[in-house]
Amino acid sequence: MVDSASAAASSYPTVPLRPMTVPAHEAAARSRSFHDVMARRRTVRDYSTRPIPDEVLEWAVRTASTAPSGAHVQPWRFVVVTDPERKRRLREAAEAEEREFYAHRASEEWLAALAPIGTDWHKPFLEDAPAVIVVFEVHKGPGSPRPYYTKESVGIAVGLLLATLHQAGLATLTHTPSPMRFLNEVCERPAEERAAYVIPVGYPADGARVPDLHRKPLDEVLVRL
Repeated sequence: MVDSASAAASSYPTVPLRPMTVPAHEAAARSRSFHDVMARRRTVRDYSTRPIPDEVLEWAVRTASTAPSGAHVQPWRFVVVTDPERKRRLREAAEAEEREFYAHRASEEWLAALAPIGTDWHKPFLEDAPAVIVVFEVHKGPGSPRPYYTKESVGIAVGLLLATLHQAGLATLTHTPSPMRFLNEVCERPAEERAAYVIPVGYPADGARVPDLHRKPLDEVLVRL
């Protein structure tokens, strides 16, 4: 007996799966090699003015767009901002929201958690970085269908984006000013698109430094059942 879900699926076109074929004895080595590269990824706030090849950003967005998404709606839009005047406007609007956050919106507990990182409302990296990628969630609108699991889908895509940019030797920062509606105007996006992430991208400045932070050990993040 064929269940209704299988019957429905069989009515849609399919193509043969092209799986990655990795010998078992190589799997762990490949996993560790990828880990060793990604373990060097850090959030960077000091950027060089060195330009980024357009092709690198395009391939990073292509890779991000391979992420799984609810009902395969692919509810994301990646707006690459390189125009200096537009970056200036973005920074000014973001800093206005951040001043409110640090002065009034953030709890004492939240501010204490941020203290070791040394952040405040100043966001010069939004102008200094040669590119800023603003990631939008795409909701139902005149030309877009209703999305499903939107935040989860976009979050996975952003993870792939960050990993690809790091693999290409670029530094990034994940900025989430709140509220973000000003980004629709700065980026000329319609109302059904909602900004989710602001990601400066570039090469680290000479002598760039980062906080001395440490990641949790495996036994604190992995549970085997």
